[in-house]
Amino acid sequence: MGKFVVSKRTNGEFQFNLKAGNGQVILTSEGYTTRAACDNGIESVKKNAPDDSNYDRKTSSNEKPFFNLKAGNGQVIGKSELYESEAARENGIASVKKNAPEAEVVEELG
Repeated sequence: MGKFVVSKRTNGEFQFNLKAGNGQVILTSEGYTTRAACDNGIESVKKNAPDDSNYDRKTSSNEKPFFNLKAGNGQVIGKSELYESEAARENGIASVKKNAPEAEVVEELG
């Protein structure tokens, strides 16, 4: 079962990582100024993850595939890691679709 791990950045902002059941990070959020905004971001990921049209498949400047998950308004709500292949990127998207809707939220605020 996947989980959202909420943490605090060194600048005081909150962020979350969606981790697959094996502990691998499959999606990372932007920084949020408040915990409430971070929680809203998590809810948006849960809601938008199942819909394939919310995934923006991209290629980085060094030719590595990655994806962004967007909300209904087009705002990016999470980014993936860089993958070695397009097939690996598709596996990452499938993992977010599978894990996000039912993932629990845990804190690692240090």
